Amino acid sequence: METSIFIARIFGLCYLVLGAGFVFNRKVFQQVVDDFCKNAALVCYGGLFTLVIGVVIILTHNVWVANWTVIITIIGWLALIKGIWIIVFPNTVSKFIQAYQKNENLLIVNSIVILILGAVLTFFGFFAG
Repeated sequence: METSIFIARIFGLCYLVLGAGFVFNRKVFQQVVDDFCKNAALVCYGGLFTLVIGVVIILTHNVWVANWTVIITIIGWLALIKGIWIIVFPNTVSKFIQAYQKNENLLIVNSIVILILGAVLTFFGFFAG
């Protein structure tokens, strides 16, 4: 449970800040993502970073239980899959991001989901864990 609380604190706070940034500075983050997709080295490093985060979470927290800690396991597996996808198919990243950014409602929903996920993980990491 200590590992769950530690990871929840890290991801909770990061997701809260990231979600707030998306909500209040959406145009800036859209420009950052555009610039990211145009730089092959950044895409490669982004994929490697995501892959490492996924592997670390899975190796330290591959817990499939019916409580809040499964959120961390799911985040780990999703990070692993995303990292593999970015490294194996880097040319598809820019196409996917361009299609994603054209849907304004999806960007708003994504920002809200990140904020909620951050709030949930922060709550369990600091107050209910």
